[in-house]
Amino acid sequence: MPKKLLNLDVDLLRTFVVISQAGSFTRAAERLLRQQSTISLQIKRLEDTLGQRLLDRTPRSVSLTPEGEAVLSYAQKILDLNDEVVSLIHEPQMQGTVRLGTPEDFATHHLSALLARFVQAYPSVALEVTCDLTLNLLNGFRSGDFDIVLLKREHGVGTQGLRVWREPLVWVSGTHDFISESGALPLVVSPEPCVYRKRAIQALKRVGKRWRIAYTCASLAGALAAVRAGLGIAVLPREMVPPGFHLIDGEPLPDLPDSEIALLAARNISAPAAKLRDHIIRCLGDGTEQLRTHAPERVLARENTGSRKRPNKGFEDTRGHDPAQ
Repeated sequence: MPKKLLNLDVDLLRTFVVISQAGSFTRAAERLLRQQSTISLQIKRLEDTLGQRLLDRTPRSVSLTPEGEAVLSYAQKILDLNDEVVSLIHEPQMQGTVRLGTPEDFATHHLSALLARFVQAYPSVALEVTCDLTLNLLNGFRSGDFDIVLLKREHGVGTQGLRVWREPLVWVSGTHDFISESGALPLVVSPEPCVYRKRAIQALKRVGKRWRIAYTCASLAGALAAVRAGLGIAVLPREMVPPGFHLIDGEPLPDLPDSEIALLAARNISAPAAKLRDHIIRCLGDGTEQLRTHAPERVLARENTGSRKRPNKGFEDTRGHDPAQ
């Protein structure tokens, strides 16, 4: 007698994927706009269907079991196909303009492929992207110039907006050895206010290391050129350290706390802007906090994914935000 085939519930798979991204049932419930008890029951149903435990739960964390790791990649592919079909049938003519503001370095390293997938999914949507310093982006957002902005901020400072990425910061230099020299440490930095600049100066003051501003440039390419030329050292997210640069992680220089990228969206944004907002949140997956080891190759805008924003708390309210680059 042939073995009975199981049909997996897409809604259960979506809950499982969101939990793996969020790292907790509480955050997943907020993003799915459901009760925590509801998503707990959904995971139990999925585990019962597959006959395997997919998540290990503790009071403070959630982690994938080996079986959960295996299921996750397939679950994501199933959701991608499901949502592509829904998008094709129900939203072929979505039109409009979406204005996105983002720091240059973050856009260069993390947004290109993400935005390309969005444009492919919604070819009739006009995307307008502006790269600038966070303070300028924040001012523009408050003036109504943007639908969505991504802003750098101090880790744990400012409760407004949704953190979508966490960046471990490191010291980097070119081939010149500034560490062994006795003089003040030359720094290559962005203009104030910049979270990397602030972190570097605070860390050096904490350990009593003398420093000086050797080169100031708002452009990532310009700053990297200055470091490569031996004009000083800089602070960068670990993932952005180019080949050929020397990474100084900790001693003899002080450790650097992580920084964060927060997403803010305006009230009553258009349907295309809401799609992009949810797409960014889903693709970035909360940076280093996500349990997934890599992003799927194709992630299109989806229906009913449970955006990670908290609409009842005023996503666009930026009071208390700590502006940075």
